[in-house]
Amino acid sequence: MPEPETEIQIFTTGGTIDKVYFDARSKYEVGDPQITSILSEVNVSVPFRVETLFRKDSLDLTADDRQLIRSRVAESTSQRILITHGTDTMVQTAGVLADLDRKVVVLVGSLSPARFKGTDAEFNIGFALAAVQLLSDGVYIAMNGRVFAHNAVHKNPEQNRFEPLNN
Repeated sequence: MPEPETEIQIFTTGGTIDKVYFDARSKYEVGDPQITSILSEVNVSVPFRVETLFRKDSLDLTADDRQLIRSRVAESTSQRILITHGTDTMVQTAGVLADLDRKVVVLVGSLSPARFKGTDAEFNIGFALAAVQLLSDGVYIAMNGRVFAHNAVHKNPEQNRFEPLNN
């Protein structure tokens, strides 16, 4: 008999995925989370709930912010957790979550805002949503069509992508 559907808890923290730019000089603010509208537009039928924790660039996240993320993940009644996060410090936040038991945690972001044409946000979110349903317990990063263990990945800013640590 198939396993009953489990509600996926989605936490949003901000980052490029939710950025709104105001001018050509890169003046921006982190706007409303885009994941709800993205999942709604494609008629996702998986049960999920969204909670906004922050609207920050990941470079502005503090140790206290990361502890709040950890607390909310640990307290969640969902076993499957998806976190939208800025890409610059995603690996650092994943490390703070690494020792949580009986949870599948997937962090996802984008390298261009969800509001931009040609963004990677929609693909990354869809990919991460599938990953969080299929992976076993642990903390992962889903970016660029790949899933990485939290401690085996880094962001390559020159190539603008995530890669295994051995690259």
